[in-house]
Amino acid sequence: MTNFTDLKQWEKVREGFEAAKGITLRQAFADDHSRAADMTVEAAGLTLDYSKNLVTRQMMADLFDMARECGLQEAINAMFSGERINVTENRPVLHTALRNRSGKSVVVDRMDVMPEVKSVLERMAAFSHKIRAGIWRGYTGRPIRNIVNIGIGGSDLGPAMAVQALRPFADRRLRFEFVSNIDATHFAEATHGMDPAETLFIIASKTFTTLETMTNGRTARTWLLETLKDEKAVANHFVAVSTNAKEVAEFGIDTANMFEFWDWVGGRYSLPSAIGLPLMIAIGSDNFNKMLDGFYAMDRHFAVTPFERNMPVIMGLLGIVYNNLHGAQSHAVLPYDQYLARFPAYLQQLDMESNGKSTDKNGKRVKIETGPVIWGEPGTNGQHAFYQLIHQGTKLIPADFIGFCKSHNPIGTHHDNLMANFFAQTEALAFGKTAEEVRAEGTPEELVPHKVFEGNRPTNTIMADELTPAVFGALVALYEHKVFTQGVIWNIYSFDQWGVQLGKVLAAKIYPELTSEQPPRTDAHDASTSALIARYRMANGRRA
Repeated sequence: MTNFTDLKQWEKVREGFEAAKGITLRQAFADDHSRAADMTVEAAGLTLDYSKNLVTRQMMADLFDMARECGLQEAINAMFSGERINVTENRPVLHTALRNRSGKSVVVDRMDVMPEVKSVLERMAAFSHKIRAGIWRGYTGRPIRNIVNIGIGGSDLGPAMAVQALRPFADRRLRFEFVSNIDATHFAEATHGMDPAETLFIIASKTFTTLETMTNGRTARTWLLETLKDEKAVANHFVAVSTNAKEVAEFGIDTANMFEFWDWVGGRYSLPSAIGLPLMIAIGSDNFNKMLDGFYAMDRHFAVTPFERNMPVIMGLLGIVYNNLHGAQSHAVLPYDQYLARFPAYLQQLDMESNGKSTDKNGKRVKIETGPVIWGEPGTNGQHAFYQLIHQGTKLIPADFIGFCKSHNPIGTHHDNLMANFFAQTEALAFGKTAEEVRAEGTPEELVPHKVFEGNRPTNTIMADELTPAVFGALVALYEHKVFTQGVIWNIYSFDQWGVQLGKVLAAKIYPELTSEQPPRTDAHDASTSALIARYRMANGRRA
């Protein structure tokens, strides 16, 4: 497993980077009238224009060669074929099987997993239909009107983001809430004003032992029974997404209402699995299947398209340029659609949990920067918040702009105004405004330096006709495969997340120290942590 910085092809990329340092995007477009057309690719209903990036044609050619030399195509093939590429956990990585629409088998450990995948989808569809049609009733015989998903991480971010993104396709008679934080405020506010007799809880936890999820789950159980009084009511108001039938049954949930998923599905890749149950209830099985079609279309594009026209590969390699040549520390994702308000938060987990690694596949500390900080907000809100830094700040912040030709809410001039800003921002970031242009506007000389925009701020523009379930699926898959591409190039394992474990272990040790009536040992922690625990105990009337 060779690190990409040791490859001769990377040296060519570096040489191209040094040679292109003095070139501006203004000059690049002036010198090459076909740049925009040649640096635009289409796939699965999406269009990517990457012409406003700080790259030359030769740099891109060298990057594609470097990706081949890194074995990217072989890594893609290994993932899709079910090899155990999650080496540190000894698991295959087969979220792509969840949206396999080809009718072909996907074999893991000599067993075709597709019959199980289809079976769970069929059970989800049947259950969703019962809720949406009012067939499934609560304990008192009333239909379900409130769906509360209790999970955390991938069991929360994916479905929460997706239900909001696809709200135009949802049954508006149903209210959806998502509870993840162990802070009781999250549960209290999410359920405020709800009638327990009309509320269904989905407890999403693979092991059914996750601290945050099960704490919230037990609180939900107590909340329900305070009103309905009878333990038998749990069966009507709780379902589980899990693999641990024993724990599910002990909680009081009928295991017939347990929807399975598998250890070859990472949490942050699990939206197309049973974790997506609240989404299927919201939009119905037909629209859910259209979303899977979009995922699959991007999967096939990624698997078979030459790198030169491969959308995830292109985006991944551009990220390498900014991370490892320009020293950019972060990457902004800026959707110009309010329905995608939670998309940047979703991508934070997808990218930062996958590639936030400092150890390479050889078990050695990496010598290069790996995953960037991912952040963003919907346009045009961000324009009145942080765009100043992107335009005129001292930090280089590459950005993805995501927009749609048509709005689900075509009210007055709103969408035209939105998209005018969308196009204007990438143009302004790329080409800026010179001192001469500022002076030509009659600006006083002392103000000229303040009104100059350097430009050369790189952006990708991703567009589609409309935000549909299929386009949404393709968009999520695009970023999944971009992250995978970068992990391969950086020679790191993208599918484990050992970094989240230590805090959990320490929290489990500290909890008894907070709640016990006996004072904790003073030598159990460092001086700072011990003093903070004592402060907490005193505030809650316990001996410090």
